[in-house]
Amino acid sequence: MPSITKTLGLITAGLAALTSALPAITKLTENQLAIHGLMRRQNAQAAALGLTDVDILQFALTLELLEEAFYREGFAKFPAADFTALGLSESQIKDLQGIGSTEEAHVILLQGAIAAAGTKPVQACTYNFAAVDSAAAMVATAAVLENVGVSAYLGAAQLVADPGILTTAASILTVEARHQTFIRAASGVVAVPQAFDTPLSPKQVFSLAAPFVANCPEGSNLILTAFPTLTMGGDGKTVAAAGSEVKLQSTDASATASAKFCAFTTGGIPGGTAFTAFDAATGGCVVPQGLNGVVYVNLASAGPLTGKLTDDIIVAGPIVMQVS
Repeated sequence: MPSITKTLGLITAGLAALTSALPAITKLTENQLAIHGLMRRQNAQAAALGLTDVDILQFALTLELLEEAFYREGFAKFPAADFTALGLSESQIKDLQGIGSTEEAHVILLQGAIAAAGTKPVQACTYNFAAVDSAAAMVATAAVLENVGVSAYLGAAQLVADPGILTTAASILTVEARHQTFIRAASGVVAVPQAFDTPLSPKQVFSLAAPFVANCPEGSNLILTAFPTLTMGGDGKTVAAAGSEVKLQSTDASATASAKFCAFTTGGIPGGTAFTAFDAATGGCVVPQGLNGVVYVNLASAGPLTGKLTDDIIVAGPIVMQVS
């Protein structure tokens, strides 16, 4: 019987021969290591939120179902003549109607992707568009919804681990951005108000969409919950100038009481958010200088110097503000 020492020697020699016969393992470049690290952080962020890639697709489908219903119900309610009265040309009205068709195509694509992953897609909810009481209100609301759609896909991008799903989401994002630009141009405002769009967390996006949702079928409610609603005082118009004071209040008095800062989130600024002090007694805070275009505003319990706004410090919001 061969000794243990001799057997180990034979195994060692065999492993050495096998190793020498294998192709050399390619060493990762610095860029590849950085990408690997980014993917690990992405997965960690999604895990912290309790979201899988399929959950993120369900979230996207929820938004697309809302948008599809918004355009379908709106065009059933308001005739083309109402949009003509706003100054829209015949071709612009057709383009606006075409946006509804593309939202329907997005719904079908996402439903197929979710079903292919072995999960039942969420169903359409019952929506409340009562506040959209005119063609003008529909166009104005469409501008907000499309902007939120862009921010939703941007914010979700860092949470997606599967490259295929990320590509699918990106193919929708670029079209949502075209919708946004067309509606702004047709409305007679600056088509591209800023150089960068703004990513939002899924919970912030859900909070913006929640007022339009009356109820959902069983099994079609997302795991997300909305932040307390935030409103702007004065004339109620969410338009402000940089450097001016705005008045904000929440439907949740305890949220207002716990707020220490107003958080102004927009693209192209360090960290993504500028914070200014919030006076809970008056509800006032100052719009930071240097902001322009579409800005998302939240009340926050802290104002990190990094400029990074996270869900754990948001106490109410967001609202969509146009800053000039």
